[in-house]
Amino acid sequence: MNKKIAYAGIGILAAVIVIIAAMLQTASGSIASMDNAAVPADTLAILREISNNYTLANNIGMGIVQNLPLTVNRSALLTINGKPAVIYIGADYCPNCAILRWSLILSLYRFGNFSSLHYMTSSATDAAPNSPTFTFFKSSYQSPYITFEGVELFNNKYPYTPLQELNSTESAIFNSFDPNEGTPFVDFGNKTIQLGAEYTPRLIYKSNWSSIIDELRVENSTIAQAIIGSANVFTAQICSLINNTAPVCSEKFVRNLE
Repeated sequence: MNKKIAYAGIGILAAVIVIIAAMLQTASGSIASMDNAAVPADTLAILREISNNYTLANNIGMGIVQNLPLTVNRSALLTINGKPAVIYIGADYCPNCAILRWSLILSLYRFGNFSSLHYMTSSATDAAPNSPTFTFFKSSYQSPYITFEGVELFNNKYPYTPLQELNSTESAIFNSFDPNEGTPFVDFGNKTIQLGAEYTPRLIYKSNWSSIIDELRVENSTIAQAIIGSANVFTAQICSLINNTAPVCSEKFVRNLE
């Protein structure tokens, strides 16, 4: 083979690799540029609409969820401000937190309303890098049924810096139920706890928010089966805390999961 042709071929290949790497870096940077941006009201409304599509929820049921909440041996219901409490502890960098938040948000919308949420991506240097998600840091949620506390311990840029500190109640619960302090962690009224995500974040890490939302509307999509299936499981946990007093608690998928 002519050496000039061979060297030219190598040069072209190297140029292609550089271009692909630049494209990937640009795409990743574009998604990460949304970090901490407020989620617009129309997107919040779409999430709420998907959450309250009970035909979709009933058809999916538990979906493809595998890592289910664990029952804990605490007789007293955890309440905050006079209502059963749901406590989430995670971190912005955490890829498993990234995918769990999608389900938890959809579940919480069945009992109240988010007036403020912000976009977030998981760490660019961890597994399932730059997974599109949300953050509970500076979020605002209201419900007549439950009190929700969402704590993000660290940001998403390495080396990770602290964002929020646990209060005494949150710290005692975290140390008691999750002594290794792994995230994500969700406590449903000291009755059940979720340790880790219910499915892999690799389902979403190559996506963006719009494509995930589109997939959530498709009953047989893997993303809908995972995220809505998990939201349904979380909904059943909350219904058990409030004695099935919310309208969603009468739905078939809740009765089956309870």
